[in-house]
Amino acid sequence: MNLFLIPARGGSKGLPGKNIKPLSGKPLIIHSLEFAHQCKNEEDIVLLSTDDNEIKAVAEQYGFTVPFLRPAELASDTASVEEAIHFAIEEYKKQGLTFNKIILLQPTSPFRNMQHYQDMLALHNGETEMVVSVSLSKQNPYFNLFEEQANGYLTLSKKSDFARRQDCPDVYQYNGNIYIIDVNALISKKRVVYFDKIKKYVIGPEYAIDIDTELDFKFAEEIAKNNHG
Repeated sequence: MNLFLIPARGGSKGLPGKNIKPLSGKPLIIHSLEFAHQCKNEEDIVLLSTDDNEIKAVAEQYGFTVPFLRPAELASDTASVEEAIHFAIEEYKKQGLTFNKIILLQPTSPFRNMQHYQDMLALHNGETEMVVSVSLSKQNPYFNLFEEQANGYLTLSKKSDFARRQDCPDVYQYNGNIYIIDVNALISKKRVVYFDKIKKYVIGPEYAIDIDTELDFKFAEEIAKNNHG
């Protein structure tokens, strides 16, 4: 049994109310909830993890059940998504339910592809702790990412003498689209930052948008109009 979890807290400083802001005629969270239900097997569970009654009400208006709210302290600016996942695992454990995998779908990345999910699921073998969607990063620590030293001067994050970015090793960034997480690994290590058996799945830029600001949202509207309409 797997748990599809969509984390949607009420507070958002960059774009207030973004999780229920309409995109292509639907509140943002609904895109992820619908995708989860398209992917799930009969025994799997889909959970909208929120602290916010308004977000809960919007989901319910579209026919989705929100069985419980997470505590406000797990939806603060300092709370991690892993804390929300651990809370959900414990709540379902009280009901005698346990999971093999968590499929985490960030609602701020609303454009997904079923084939991507199926490919990622196939990559998640017995030893893999997480399969995660990534984008090839244009910013590279061997070439144009710097850290400020104690003396106030910038130095490359990774020492190198590459003359062109194209010659540097490829680096990748998580884009929030799909995470497939082994539950036992998460329970054992608490946070995904401590995982050391992670596999990547590269997706195109039209799927990799992560909405955090009004400008991001306008960009998403253009993508929806041109590619996902």
